[in-house]
Amino acid sequence: MKNILVSTTFSENCTHAVDLGIKLAKHHNAEIHFFHFIKTPVDWLEISKTKEDKYPETLKQIVDANSKLKDYELMAENEHLKCKTFIEFDASPENIMQHSNNFHHDFIVTGSETKGNTHEPIKSYIELIVRKAKVPVLIVEKSHIVFPFKNIVFISNFVNDVGDALNKVVSIATQCHAKIHLLQIIPETDLKNSTRGLNPVDQLLQKFPKFKNYTLTVYNEPSLEHGITTFIKQHPVDLIAMVTHGKMGFLSLFPKSITENVTNNLPIMTINV
Repeated sequence: MKNILVSTTFSENCTHAVDLGIKLAKHHNAEIHFFHFIKTPVDWLEISKTKEDKYPETLKQIVDANSKLKDYELMAENEHLKCKTFIEFDASPENIMQHSNNFHHDFIVTGSETKGNTHEPIKSYIELIVRKAKVPVLIVEKSHIVFPFKNIVFISNFVNDVGDALNKVVSIATQCHAKIHLLQIIPETDLKNSTRGLNPVDQLLQKFPKFKNYTLTVYNEPSLEHGITTFIKQHPVDLIAMVTHGKMGFLSLFPKSITENVTNNLPIMTINV
């Protein structure tokens, strides 16, 4: 991990994401970038300086954002980290992906929407990052996060090839000296798959002969939510890692009942395949 991007809206959860991003960067000796986008009433890069005064609220937003980003920069520099800050004036959150690709970030950290907040632009912003990101995305809500992570649960049906995704999780676990709990949840109604047991997991692990610090668990449960609930109640977990696909958004992957009730506000890492 050489270059981490922290996307922030300056919400409370994004503040937690900044804190974790700095810890990650320090742990991996990585450069850290802070990114914020502002929705402007006009194309801000095209208007003249004399016309900017017509939009005092936007000017105030820009001043406030620059001040907060400067605070983040000082926090990173106090940890002896290389740091850059960016403000994007395009209203489309898709620009974060273009920005990330241009700078070759290999990890993205962002805060989740505030609990109870139904602000759709923020939700769609997070969903878009999860769907489009070519690198792992770490979504943060809780302030008191155990880091370095000691117990990571990797949830997958293990039907498709998730070797690349697991490799990313193994890399983080190795750096943190963490244990990975491989969790497969098979619906009770899926009689065909319920007979597979640990076979696909065993086949996957053959690609990682040096990786030994893990556990294997298969649950035959009524639902994904129920399976995750059961596992977290029975095992210590600091981070949830899960494979996603481009067509699946964050909210469809983790329903509200899971993100708010099941995970106990644990950070969630999504890996697109």
